[in-house]
Amino acid sequence: MVTGPGNMGLSSTTSYKVVIPFYIYAALSFFVACILLVISIPGFTTNYFQPNTLAITHTMALGWGTMIILGASHQLVPVMIENKLYSNFLAWCSFIFAAIGIPLLIYGFLVFNMGWPAQWGAHFIVSAIIVYCINLAISMAKSKHENVHAFFVLTATLWLLATTIIGLLLVYNFTKPFLSENSITYLPMHAHIGIVGWFLLLVMGVGSRLIPMFLISKYHHTKKLWWIYVCINAGLIIFIADFIYLQISWLYLLTYALIVMAILLFANFCYHAYKERIRKKVDEPMKVSLLSVIMMLLPLLFLCIIIILLLSQSTENIALIISYGFIIFFGWITAIILGMTFKTLPFIVWNKVYHHLAGKQKTPNPKDLFNITLFKWMAIFYILGFIIFLLGVFMNQYFILQTGAVFLLVTSILYNLNVFKLLTHKPTKE
Repeated sequence: MVTGPGNMGLSSTTSYKVVIPFYIYAALSFFVACILLVISIPGFTTNYFQPNTLAITHTMALGWGTMIILGASHQLVPVMIENKLYSNFLAWCSFIFAAIGIPLLIYGFLVFNMGWPAQWGAHFIVSAIIVYCINLAISMAKSKHENVHAFFVLTATLWLLATTIIGLLLVYNFTKPFLSENSITYLPMHAHIGIVGWFLLLVMGVGSRLIPMFLISKYHHTKKLWWIYVCINAGLIIFIADFIYLQISWLYLLTYALIVMAILLFANFCYHAYKERIRKKVDEPMKVSLLSVIMMLLPLLFLCIIIILLLSQSTENIALIISYGFIIFFGWITAIILGMTFKTLPFIVWNKVYHHLAGKQKTPNPKDLFNITLFKWMAIFYILGFIIFLLGVFMNQYFILQTGAVFLLVTSILYNLNVFKLLTHKPTKE
């Protein structure tokens, strides 16, 4: 008899009615981003700063990555702090504001009109993050349990707030310049605060909790996690100070070294969690999630090459810069989400459908609620699409790029079908 996901404590956390809309929105955003990728191939052979590229990047960063993280964290943070979410109403507000703001901003990028659509979109997105921050902070303040993972999440959310506020300022700066430089000059700072401060910090904080949990591992090393926390935040603060005020080239190398150290420590943490696992058989979603840990190193490798080339050459290497962004959003972040969706969402759906039946009748395992064959095909198309598209960028070949983009589009379709199957699951008869 299966009693369900009691070890995650889902029965005492946020209502599925709050969480599931984030997953649906993210799944559809991934599909939209892949369609945009397919129809925007010519741009990937010329320049990285153009309307379609900006639209794809922000659809992946906000609609895909951020929305699914916000949704999952509304469910997982209460588990981490052992206390209920402060307000479901605020959670709904954060979803509604983001759901309205993201398409307005994307439309502004597509038509490259930084007027009211982009400006209002940015305002709604900032509002969504402010509401989310308030909800998270009050929830943590009311909890009697201090938790290193919760500190990762809260700090990452503050970095996300900084990222969105900077983005709002840059949108206004396009039409009515008030900053000392044009908006394009500040894009590297805007991007890396979001990538490192929001995505990297949060993924490590949540991943260091979920990976041992799903592997049923005995490994816990809080001191190592605090070192990771310090390295990332120190590196990011040094980067911002140097970018705005100091302009000392070797400080970039210090930032790079601190981030590399954090990633290596996290990889070491995951390795030991894997090594000391009780559950010896690792399922398919977990394999994809562990693959994403390795993929963290790829953007750093490309960034290192970009820095070396920028120091030695006067011209930018477009292929390397495009590859760097592609690896982050379609590689590392997407691999994490593809794996973790089918580790977290099945528990949420199980709790919705079977919680009241637990202990009364036989119920299926959460992992049986989605189609594993569909998942395997999704993983195959994803890996092939990722590799082929990346080769196309370096070879500057339209057909190869198109093939890779189509494979990624198929990935998004298979992902959406499996999510739909999960969300429409009905109780099995005894």
